[in-house]
Amino acid sequence: MKIVVAGAGEMGSHLARMLSGNGHEITIIDADPKLLAEVGSLADVIAFEGDSTTFEVLRKAQVRKCDLFIAVNHEENDNIVAAMMAKKLGAKKSIARIDNNEYLEPNNKEMFIEMGIDYLFYPEKVAAREVINLLGHTSTTEYVDFSSGKLSLVVFRLEPNSTLIGRPLSGFDEKLNQLSYRTVAITRGGETIIPKSSERFMEDDIIYVIARHDAAREVMEYSGQKNIEINNLMILGGSRIGIRIAMELQDEVNVKLIDYHADKAYRLAEMLDKTLIINEDGRNTDAMLEEGLANMDAFVAVTGRSETNILAAMLAKRMGVKKVIAEVENLNYINLAESIGIDTIINKKLVTASNIFRFTMSTDVQAIKCLTGSDAEVLEFIVKPNAPATKARIRDIGLPDDVIVGGIVRGDKVFIAVGSTQINPYDRVVVFAMPGSVEKVGYYFN
Repeated sequence: MKIVVAGAGEMGSHLARMLSGNGHEITIIDADPKLLAEVGSLADVIAFEGDSTTFEVLRKAQVRKCDLFIAVNHEENDNIVAAMMAKKLGAKKSIARIDNNEYLEPNNKEMFIEMGIDYLFYPEKVAAREVINLLGHTSTTEYVDFSSGKLSLVVFRLEPNSTLIGRPLSGFDEKLNQLSYRTVAITRGGETIIPKSSERFMEDDIIYVIARHDAAREVMEYSGQKNIEINNLMILGGSRIGIRIAMELQDEVNVKLIDYHADKAYRLAEMLDKTLIINEDGRNTDAMLEEGLANMDAFVAVTGRSETNILAAMLAKRMGVKKVIAEVENLNYINLAESIGIDTIINKKLVTASNIFRFTMSTDVQAIKCLTGSDAEVLEFIVKPNAPATKARIRDIGLPDDVIVGGIVRGDKVFIAVGSTQINPYDRVVVFAMPGSVEKVGYYFN
């Protein structure tokens, strides 16, 4: 696929590296030659220096021949203009990053589609929703719903007191067709594996479980952590993510939001009338303790600086805060942050990758989730009539070794898949796949 990315900042460079690694032909546009040089040193891309909102530059980048145009410039208006122009010049699909929630309202989305923009994405909104979802499932590190909530992916670390440690994995017995959940992957020592029947759970394993909705709570209990009720929440950072979290939760829980900049703190106080805004440095241990950090049920660090977020999250964890979430945008820091006990890592690049990756698939995919702390992806397909997956039971259709079908939704019925399960046309299937097989897996269901 020929893909043009407008914007060589953090988001654009990550997308360029990720997509070029999947065999796509990538062209990247930016007015800053230094940013282009950095991307060029990390990924196999064609770089064009210039303004992506001008016809001349878009024509030079051969946008008319591209299959997908992705606008991720720093300025929202530039993205909208560039995406509209690219579509008019002949791009097959055109998508743009935005930072205005108003644009995502149904009536307004229709207007953008009429203008030629196929898809708008707002990474900060999706990241905030992930945080809010996790605050409702505090014993997990990730929690993702598929098929309108009928199936859930539950991710958690095995604490020393988990009853699973030392036990073999279940879900491989062909006689057990009525499973309610199944472990589909394990991350151990930074490496993600698709488990075999001989595998046993170990302390500190991060396990990925596909569960029927009615069994999700039971699955969470195996983590060794209790689900806690959040009454007191502290947010460090008045970023877009921090503001959205406070805005959505301030009517339900006591929220304190801390920001280093005085002028921003005053603006936030006017915007968030039920949130206590505090002008303080989150790196100041004494100040954080004075503001009641030790009495919080949950702490969320979203300053936009990975180092600050990690240090603040470590302090919160040491003070006994039960649920600690940190935004870590530097991908090199994610494993470090997880290894020092931070419960959940949020990363806008991975959130964005999940939004965009499905547009690059050669087959029809309903949803895709790029997992934090793991190379793997979870995909949801609607099985087409006569697809290879419908011709035999799962164990006989020839799926790659690093792919596992986790669950199936058939009308109102939900199944956890085993080797003897037969997939039917129009089933919704949730599939866990390692990077080398993501592009191949769609063939079986389309």
